[in-house]
Amino acid sequence: MKKCIIIGAGNAGRPVGRLLNYQNNEVTIVDSKDFTDFNEDAQHFLKLMKDEGINIKFKNNDVDFNDYDLVYLPPTISKDSKLYKNVLDSNIKILSNEKASDMVSSLINVDIIGITGTMGKTTTSFLTESLFKSAGYNTWTCSSLVYNLLSEAIVNDIIEGKPDNCDIAIFEMPHGTLGLLSTLPMKIGLLTNLNGDHLDEFGGSLDKYIERKLILEKNSDKFISNNKCRDIISPVNPNAYYYSMVEDLDENTVNFIGKALKEALNISYSFNDMKGDFTSTYHMMSYFFENALAASSIALLYGLKEEDIINALTDFKGLPVHMEYLGDYNGRKVILDAAFLEEGMKKTLEYFTNDNLVLFIDHFDTSTERDKKDVGKLCGKYADVIIASGYNEFKRTVEMDAAEELLSGVQNPNVKKIACPTIEEAAELCFKYSKKGDVILHIGPSIAASREAVTGKIKEGIESGAKKYK
Repeated sequence: MKKCIIIGAGNAGRPVGRLLNYQNNEVTIVDSKDFTDFNEDAQHFLKLMKDEGINIKFKNNDVDFNDYDLVYLPPTISKDSKLYKNVLDSNIKILSNEKASDMVSSLINVDIIGITGTMGKTTTSFLTESLFKSAGYNTWTCSSLVYNLLSEAIVNDIIEGKPDNCDIAIFEMPHGTLGLLSTLPMKIGLLTNLNGDHLDEFGGSLDKYIERKLILEKNSDKFISNNKCRDIISPVNPNAYYYSMVEDLDENTVNFIGKALKEALNISYSFNDMKGDFTSTYHMMSYFFENALAASSIALLYGLKEEDIINALTDFKGLPVHMEYLGDYNGRKVILDAAFLEEGMKKTLEYFTNDNLVLFIDHFDTSTERDKKDVGKLCGKYADVIIASGYNEFKRTVEMDAAEELLSGVQNPNVKKIACPTIEEAAELCFKYSKKGDVILHIGPSIAASREAVTGKIKEGIESGAKKYK
């Protein structure tokens, strides 16, 4: 048993602390913040960690490193900081992210499928799980549908014994998780797409962001990429496989090709010595076709049968807050979507080109500050009414200037624009400014902050508005 000190109870410190505690070490975590400064999801895990016997000291920066055998410093601590220099002066052993990742790897003894990209990770992970379940596999899936922080979800599931009760693991791997679990070996890795979001976390460097994403390629026995990313992948992996929807094909050889049909998806494939073509009933819409092709590419490369893929796609009913149909309220279709990046929003909005669209929108800043005028400009091309909320779910503050900034970007003078303080009020007002036959659509990133809490607020507003504005 070692005495371990974790600096910070943030997104890296919590899973590392739990991992060390699980392996029978004595763990102390110190953080300068108070418990109430953390969001609801973090508070949940902090309470759990205390119950597991981890000593957590809030509002505390006073550490004598000579009292401990091992220290973990999160990536946010600069090597030029006084704290880091104190660690070096004490001669205490430092636990690196690579060593923490190796600890996780040693506790997982099944094949892992890893899925990364800027958009589409969650949907593709969920679809991949459905395909493997159809083939009879007992799956262990970690995606942002369960927890916002995937490294925390993986460690939590290890503690709960998931690796011992599954045949295969399917992990959504955002850039933060790839940074912490940088040595996790993958049987198959898949890249959905890449664009310049989250660059604030990489000093504005797209190259550094791409470098982080390529960790998955380096750790994968076999790697599949969206054909749109070929220029990035082919120089580092000449043996990669590629997938593409038929409308996006170019002169390059593509191994998996999808064609969207009316309530169906056709897939043709050619890789190694395998060739085939099949069509499956598929009741989904918009970006779900490309995500289904990506998941099917994984399944085919792993060795699943066409029949299992067809059965799963035929039965697939979607997933929460991804083009999720909430129902018909007073003659209006209400749909929730979590799109908040430009390409994803465009795909979602284009699906409703022929509808009278009433759009209610979150505050668009997360850990990354976004150009809200650009959001308004895009949405104004498709919506007839735009209702913008000023509530920042990540900071838990009302910032009406953000809502006004978004609306100021709308260039179509015929669009009705309303700013309000909360997403509940935005949902409610949709009924005031709509009529029978309209589509009411939610887009925005707040659901990522706390899916159940935010969707609960939205549904509360929808139900209230349907009663208030009959």
